[in-house]
Amino acid sequence: MKSVEEVLIKYNWPARTSKPTTAISEIENIIKFKLPDDYLIFAQNFLGSETFIGQEFVRLWDFDELLTTNKDYQIFENLPRTLGIGGNGSSEFIAIEQTESSKIRVVISPFIDLDKSYHIEIGDSFADFLNRLDHWEEWFK
Repeated sequence: MKSVEEVLIKYNWPARTSKPTTAISEIENIIKFKLPDDYLIFAQNFLGSETFIGQEFVRLWDFDELLTTNKDYQIFENLPRTLGIGGNGSSEFIAIEQTESSKIRVVISPFIDLDKSYHIEIGDSFADFLNRLDHWEEWFK
């Protein structure tokens, strides 16, 4: 499996030139779980951007946009233990979720009805999510 950096560099994802201003603990206090290390590699080293990875369009929000964007979309309010991290340029958002069994996974879910029953797992980690896309896996099989 390729590292987060390897996949993002392959797709010319823009590198961060300064550290994010948002504290990791500020987000973790809201979502009530620790952000996974592989996602923090993205957050601390890359900017938010959008492009195709494999055959799917991906927009990952900049770490400094997370609080505002999750509040604006009411993700924090409606989906405890879920952090929206991007979207697919359509009507779904990409999120990191901690399940009831404390497992971390990456999901895609509709913006319209914020209900975890609609979450579809698209990675069992942030790195797995990127690698699945890099291997041309589709969102919905």
